[in-house]
Amino acid sequence: MFNLESLAKRLGKVSHFQGMPEPALQEIVYAGQVLKYSANDILFHEGDPCAGLYVLLTGKVYLYKLGIQGQETLIAVINPVIMFNEASVLDKGPNPVTAVAVHDCVTWRVDCHRYHTLMERYPKLGTGLLQVMAKRNRLMLAHLEDLISRPVLARAAKAILDISEGGQASINRRTHSNIEIATRVATTHEAISRSLKAMQKMGLITCNRSMILVNNPEDLATVAQVNPLQFESDVA
Repeated sequence: MFNLESLAKRLGKVSHFQGMPEPALQEIVYAGQVLKYSANDILFHEGDPCAGLYVLLTGKVYLYKLGIQGQETLIAVINPVIMFNEASVLDKGPNPVTAVAVHDCVTWRVDCHRYHTLMERYPKLGTGLLQVMAKRNRLMLAHLEDLISRPVLARAAKAILDISEGGQASINRRTHSNIEIATRVATTHEAISRSLKAMQKMGLITCNRSMILVNNPEDLATVAQVNPLQFESDVA
């Protein structure tokens, strides 16, 4: 499915690897391996020894964080072509999250020790990871701010806006169940059910067993306590 040349080109599309010469990309590709996963497969567990650096080539991956009481919170949604698990590669520590394949996935993975060898040969691989981690850290802080400052209804409304691309797309309930939305906003599926009913009663969404449609993105953004322009820029 992926030969050396096509893998090197895909890897070159990842911001972290952009600007690197073709021979260097080929050497990096050879240092890793292509792994395939089926939907719902676990790529690695939080707390286990470093699983290595991953780049998602096809499919979708969810990154979950486990709470003290065993509840899962969705930390990030990984789409092609994005790398993940960079933190444990840099400090050689345990995996900070659990990675689960949402659909059938193809990934490229390089183990921690080989990546450190590559960083000695190509220092940009190390400095680039620091930039990736800084961006992820800001996203994590923004997520934490949501949990601290927004009530459940606001967090649920923001999740609906995120998933629907600012209200432009319908939400498939099979893909985004109440449980899945609940993991995004660190609450229970019962609380999400109440929030969806409240939003529907306000006329903000139309909700049935198969899909959720956003009727009024601007008013929904008000409930979510966010600026609707942020979603317009994301869609654009």
